[in-house]
Amino acid sequence: MQMNQLQRKNPNKQSKRVGRGGLRGKTSGRGHKGQKQHGGHGIRAEIRDQIKKLPKLRGRGKNSNKSIHADNIVINVATIEKHFAAGETVNPATLKEKGLVGGAQSRKADVKILGNGELTKKVTIEGCLVSASASEKISKAGGSVA
Repeated sequence: MQMNQLQRKNPNKQSKRVGRGGLRGKTSGRGHKGQKQHGGHGIRAEIRDQIKKLPKLRGRGKNSNKSIHADNIVINVATIEKHFAAGETVNPATLKEKGLVGGAQSRKADVKILGNGELTKKVTIEGCLVSASASEKISKAGGSVA
């Protein structure tokens, strides 16, 4: 066996280049006329038309990875300590009265109380989501979560 007779066991498979003459003529295997035969310009996917018709998904093109649901409004235990007196009830309505929660966001989103800071006053929490650390601090101060 000579060096020039060596061959690979599995030769590299080269894809056929379409539309360059040679083995394929006329439509070069594209099989269509006009828009369908040219590269890069296909017919628009039908799903786009369907998305336009669905109000929930309309207009979500650029930031489509954002959630449809509103984020929770976050209130820390330190804020409750500062703005509420002992024995008061903390709920979305009282938070709105004190100006801690407001705007259009407050109508859609839930209020969540987080455990950042210290709490020394006894307060009752109603109608809010509460984190584990905040719940622990509230109960330690003598308050309750309803």
